[in-house]
This record gives sequence, C-alpha cells and structure tokens, in this order.
Amino acid sequence: MIELLTADTPNGKKISIMLEEINFNYKITKINIFKGEQFKPEFRKISPFSKIPVIIDHEKKISLFESGAILIYLAEISGKFYDKKQRTIINQWLMGQMAYVGPMLGQHHQFHHYNPGKSEFGEKRYFKISETIYKDLDERLENSKFLAGEDYSIADIATFPWIARHEWHDIGLKKFSNLTRWYQEISKREAVKRGFDILKKGDQIPTV
Repeated sequence: MIELLTADTPNGKKISIMLEEINFNYKITKINIFKGEQFKPEFRKISPFSKIPVIIDHEKKISLFESGAILIYLAEISGKFYDKKQRTIINQWLMGQMAYVGPMLGQHHQFHHYNPGKSEFGEKRYFKISETIYKDLDERLENSKFLAGEDYSIADIATFPWIARHEWHDIGLKKFSNLTRWYQEISKREAVKRGFDILKKGDQIPTV
C-alpha cells in the first residue's frame, strides 16, 4: 500500500496521476497547506523542507519526499514510463520541470493569480518567463511526440499538471499548437483524468 500525503496542487497531482497510471493500490492523506499542516513536526520528519507530496511505501517501510524522486521511485518499482534506454533524456526533461518549469510557473501564480497589483516588476518578470517556457516546450514538441521522445514518460507526467493551470497563466495555450496537441493527448488518458481529481471532488482537466 502506498500512502500519498498531499494537497491539491500541480506537484501533488503528478503523483496521483502516476499512481493511477501504474494502477497501484494507494490511499490519500490530505495535508492542509493553508492551515500549515506541512509544518507539523510529524510531517517534517518525512518531509524536511515542509513540502508536499510525500509517499510512504508501507510494504517496504520507507518514505520519500520531492515529487521528482517519487516519480522515479514509482517508475522503477512498476517498470513503467521510465525506459532504461531513454533515461538520460527523460531525466533531463524531468529535472527541467523540477528546476525550471514548476518553480517559475509557481512564481507566476503568486504574482499574477494570487497577488495581482502588488508588484509590477514581479508580474512582468514571471509572465515573460512563463511565456518563454510555453515557447520552449512548444519548440521541443514540434519535433518530438512527447517531451523525452516518442514515448509518454514521467517527464510528461511531471509537466502536465503545471500546464493544466494554463487558465491562470493568461498566456494563451491555444497559440502554441504543438504544446496544445501534447496537452490534449494527455488529457484524454483515463488515468490522468482520475489522478487529476486528486481529492475526488469532481475536478475536471481544463480544456484549451
């Protein structure tokens, strides 16, 4: 049994989507990040940076923090979405999401979506960076079906929930035809639909 300690965020959705894709038995323990539950001592024991998501593999009696590390772990034990021959390129696109795509879009959320009008500099800076991310991903997907090649991988699973907040970004996903094609194809996957509705509230993947 995998226990997923999480919240309804893009990083949290990565793991629920992956668990649905590999058809593992799991349960969700909600961490209310708005009430500061991530800072409780018992949670910090398994997540030293006070971040979600975390998984506990109760069968193997281990826990993991950091969504990229969790995806790699689940891919390795399931044998799915992490082809050995493609791991070098998969790792590059996965780390790109972890180090760049997620953090920069997250800052865009803070300035543009949650706190508009508080910092003109912040809004302009992260809007421009986010627009560049869309362009970069679109260029990659012009020559590649998925981010790491012809096969769907954990790099796509990691990136998709961030692009699924495209309505917050106000960049215009439909202007990027290759990224739109990729987004729509992944949106049709039944496991992605189930995993996206992480807290079983009936959440649906935003359309383009």
